[in-house]
Amino acid sequence: MDDKTVIKAYKRYAGYYDKIFGKIFEHGRRVLVDKMKAEPGQRVLEVGVGTGLSLPLYPEEVFVVGIDISPHMLWLAKNHINSGDSDGARDLSLMDAQNMSFATNSFDKVALMYVVTVVPHPDLMMAEVRRVCKPGGDIFVLNHFSNHRLIPRIVETAMLPFRNLLGFRPRFSMEAFLEGNSMHVVETCQVNLLGYWTLIHAKNI
Repeated sequence: MDDKTVIKAYKRYAGYYDKIFGKIFEHGRRVLVDKMKAEPGQRVLEVGVGTGLSLPLYPEEVFVVGIDISPHMLWLAKNHINSGDSDGARDLSLMDAQNMSFATNSFDKVALMYVVTVVPHPDLMMAEVRRVCKPGGDIFVLNHFSNHRLIPRIVETAMLPFRNLLGFRPRFSMEAFLEGNSMHVVETCQVNLLGYWTLIHAKNI
């Protein structure tokens, strides 16, 4: 996959993303924000903010910056903010997560919801995440990872040829992801339907 493929895929999704994926992924979003325990005055970066479904979940006193490479998804997120669906300080920018324009050590916490299997180069994105997150800060990764059970593995493998159309990788090893990005994991837990998605809490050290 490349950036153009991702943008094209999420242009297709944008109009009905909230209706289809809103409820399915809501539990994971709520668990992440709850475990984040962001305090008043802290700065939070959400990478791959999409249509902004998570923005109302953050405390009003927390400054949240959301970035996304899809202008179509981001346009919907901005509409949510402008319509008053999300209170508090919120700022959205069209930006490639693999090459952010933020200064080093800009954020106290970083959230990545359903995005590590979407970006063309997850290792570049994670290097940027570690750069912009303060030392000792919290990084939360919420995503589907390869399932080792027979039926899910068969389904994921069958979907592989359609990854460009889908806009994400159906199979993605959590073990390889953690090892390749030197993440100091604090906790992992299963979320959403049947616990098929994993939330990873790591410290930026």
